[in-house]
Amino acid sequence: MIRSALSRLRTGWGAVVTDVRDDERGDVPGWVLITLMTAGLVVVIWALAGPALAQLFEQAIDQVSSF
Repeated sequence: MIRSALSRLRTGWGAVVTDVRDDERGDVPGWVLITLMTAGLVVVIWALAGPALAQLFEQAIDQVSSF
């Protein structure tokens, strides 16, 4: 039974499955890079816009509190 499964993996359809797995595996570093770059952009934008957003929030709370 195990030998027949191994022989099927060596046939044509088994090679296709192996090729698909290799393609998917090769795409993982790209997705990791995209994720890290996105996280880096979020950190940079947050660092630049954070103080302005905090000030805007405080102004809005002050205006609401004054009623």
